Amino acid sequence: MTGAFSEPMRRALDEARAAAAEGEVPVGAVVTRAGALVATGRNRMRCDNDPTAHAEMVAMRAAAAALGVPRLDGCDLWVTLEPCAMCAGAMALARIGRLYFAAADPKGGAILHGPRLFDQPTCHHAPDVYSGIGEDEAGDMLKAFFRERRS
Repeated sequence: MTGAFSEPMRRALDEARAAAAEGEVPVGAVVTRAGALVATGRNRMRCDNDPTAHAEMVAMRAAAAALGVPRLDGCDLWVTLEPCAMCAGAMALARIGRLYFAAADPKGGAILHGPRLFDQPTCHHAPDVYSGIGEDEAGDMLKAFFRERRS
């Protein structure tokens, strides 16, 4: 069941469910600009045999292609899990304006946990960060996915 939160996070959660159905870790992402959907993405590491095919990377690549630009100025990224260091670094390079994420990732996250990339003095661009949007639904989906694989 989807909670009372924004349409972009609902779409990201739908992408996460689609990733799980494909055997991928259920993480989904959406890029918006001025409130309009630009691109979606979901984890595709296994499907694409690509260690960089995290949901955020897939969505940002699709957004850049759709907009015909190398940077995503004025765009927001919505993702169901706290981004890792690779994805956070790509967001900084892409100039994402705002990052919205659902579940925190104490083990692999790089925004509120680990290296806290956007807090580093060497980070040349840091988006505004909003966390916890859809956290329960995203967290439950991840827990169920891993519980199923461990049983």
